[in-house]
Amino acid sequence: MPVASISPRWDLTPFFPSVDSPQLHDAIAQARKKVAELSAWFDANGIDAGASPERAAEKVESLIQSLNELGEEMELLGAYLSCVVTTDTRNADAQARMSELDQIASEASKLRTRFAGWIGSQSVQDLVEHSASARNHRFMLEKASIKAQHLMSPAEEALAAELRLTGSTAWSKLHSDVTSQIEVELELETGKETVPMSHVRTLAYERDREVRRAGYEAEMRTWKAFEVPLAAAMNSIKGEVSTLCRRRNWGSPLDEALFGANIDRPTLDAMMNAAKASFPMFRRYLRAKASLLGQATLPWFDMYAPVAQTASWNYDSACEFVERHFRSYSDRMGDFARRTFDENWIDVPPAPGKVDGAYCATVRKDESRILMNFKPSFTSVSTLAHELGHAYHSLCLAPRTELQKTTPMTLAETASIFCETIVRQAALREGSDAERLAILEGSLQGACGVVVDISSRFLFEQSVFAQRPDRELSPAELCEMMLSAQKQTYGDGLDEAFLHPYMWALKPHYYDADSFYNYPYMFGFLFGLGLYAQYEQDPNAFRSGYDDLLSSTGLADAATLAERFGIDIRSEGFWKNSLSIVERDVQKFERLVAPGTE
Repeated sequence: MPVASISPRWDLTPFFPSVDSPQLHDAIAQARKKVAELSAWFDANGIDAGASPERAAEKVESLIQSLNELGEEMELLGAYLSCVVTTDTRNADAQARMSELDQIASEASKLRTRFAGWIGSQSVQDLVEHSASARNHRFMLEKASIKAQHLMSPAEEALAAELRLTGSTAWSKLHSDVTSQIEVELELETGKETVPMSHVRTLAYERDREVRRAGYEAEMRTWKAFEVPLAAAMNSIKGEVSTLCRRRNWGSPLDEALFGANIDRPTLDAMMNAAKASFPMFRRYLRAKASLLGQATLPWFDMYAPVAQTASWNYDSACEFVERHFRSYSDRMGDFARRTFDENWIDVPPAPGKVDGAYCATVRKDESRILMNFKPSFTSVSTLAHELGHAYHSLCLAPRTELQKTTPMTLAETASIFCETIVRQAALREGSDAERLAILEGSLQGACGVVVDISSRFLFEQSVFAQRPDRELSPAELCEMMLSAQKQTYGDGLDEAFLHPYMWALKPHYYDADSFYNYPYMFGFLFGLGLYAQYEQDPNAFRSGYDDLLSSTGLADAATLAERFGIDIRSEGFWKNSLSIVERDVQKFERLVAPGTE
């Protein structure tokens, strides 16, 4: 199919006319006023001192209502401004409004901390017995009660929230601004040109090996030039996290992250052990790809190389394909996809000042926006399905309150992986032999990324947290730690002379005060595969409970929700069964590369 001009940009005007509009100004002022009023209510009602049992139920009703209302306003403002900034980090007005909102969010976080501290002084059982609102938010209250055990004094928590603005929040913003605005000098046979880093990274998918290599080499040179400020950002954020974890009596940043992810250490260990056991299987895939490309070993710049001549996908064709196969699952899912296209929810093309990658942001109730950097390949079709899965999850969550909708990353990937799998399986059924080879390879490429590469990122972050409390880590040390993690996971599947030592510099997941933004992707991928396998076994039974599961991801921990489908996530066997689906694809790939391979 011909490749059309990639032009669709998302429409944010249903939320606010522009960043300099009176409507946005008034909404920010209203949020600031609401935070001040709620803070005064806390003071007037003796929240910090702890309420008597007689008044606790009355107070919790009022607090839950106020926090839900404030949460809706902050979600709208935060998502809108984030959408504007991430499509053009050079937009000074949007950056200024975002800074204003950060100040308000800091004050709001103090209120949530005070709320958690107060809940810790109450009996959750008494609250749910005397308050319908408390019963509807029981899981949130139980989490708040546990969090209360890990709080510093109210004054210290308030100071930490204020300092975060000039600490991790500012360093995270620096990383986003710097990496999105990097210009790379690229040397190709056609001559020299200067292009955005996001464009250079797309060269990894080019058919011409010399272009891929030139892109890789230019990327490495450029990250080297920016390593000092990015290492400073990394050190500052991880230092802040380590200090606060120690002061809040968490055993480690990982323990705090697991609490936030609604899983426990036995679940993580079961999954990571299954992943480690699968590394030899993924190395077989990487060696088979190297053979297909005529190489003895696979360097990093060949990991994403196309392996078959396939038709290019333009954006319109991608939308049609995704909608059609979403509809094969249910009309609700198909209609929802059509709505996102008709209402221009998606920002499609790469652009100067636009952040790399893709994401989905819930803006208001069932309305989301999706950022992409579309390339004319099935990889972007798969990404489109993935991000639409996130938006569909938000649709299912829409009837819930803001406090009920809080979903950890472990479960936030459930719908995205499921939707991505629907589209991939359809493409494998309908494609030509060459297309099936390319799609199968793309699927394995993605699986390798969320199992092997995520494992390497997990190991890297563990190493950083192990060493950062003692001193700052130099860019060279960060590179060595990343290389060590990649060697432990990729092993002989890749050429050790051409790895990616600067993965720590480019991934925004490291530059957030919420640590270990890595293993939840693996959880979501393997959990989603397990659910898809159940869907294949009994589609009608699965459909009857799936949307309710998505609607409930903020109402219970992951193990409790998994039990609805007969899944024990603390069992290594479950994760190995999910990985066995990938094993079958590796075997198919090996047979296509070398007929006769068993």
